[in-house]
Amino acid sequence: MQRLTITLDDETAQALDDHMATHGYSNRSEAIRDLLRGPLRDAEAAREPSMPCMAVVSYIYDHGERDLGRRLVLAQHEHHALGVATLHTHLDHDLCLEVAVLRGAVAEVQDFAQALIRERGVRFGGMNLLPAPKADGHDHHHHAAAAGGGG
Repeated sequence: MQRLTITLDDETAQALDDHMATHGYSNRSEAIRDLLRGPLRDAEAAREPSMPCMAVVSYIYDHGERDLGRRLVLAQHEHHALGVATLHTHLDHDLCLEVAVLRGAVAEVQDFAQALIRERGVRFGGMNLLPAPKADGHDHHHHAAAAGGGG
């Protein structure tokens, strides 16, 4: 662990303290560490476009927008290798929220996430990129097939 000393202007220090209070941090070091992790992770991902990652893409869209639902489903089918799961819920008469969990290379995942968010009729969207867990040498498909008992 390294100890760093930083100097902040009063406004930034107050904003940090407000952030700590809002999110329940007990000290500034914890808050600063968490604030730095996201941008540092994103910078690493930008340098390593083939790095495996997970992403959670969420977007709100107007289901009444012509053909949007069909276009979103078609896009997901075209990129089925990246998809892990999708959650869809109706917010009101017009709006739907979808959350897609993606897994793949950073560049492919980012491109697909942006394509979903860019669709005409999508009102709000965002992506949270996470490093994929390191492979542990565990082959789940092999074990599942072996447990099935031959055929």
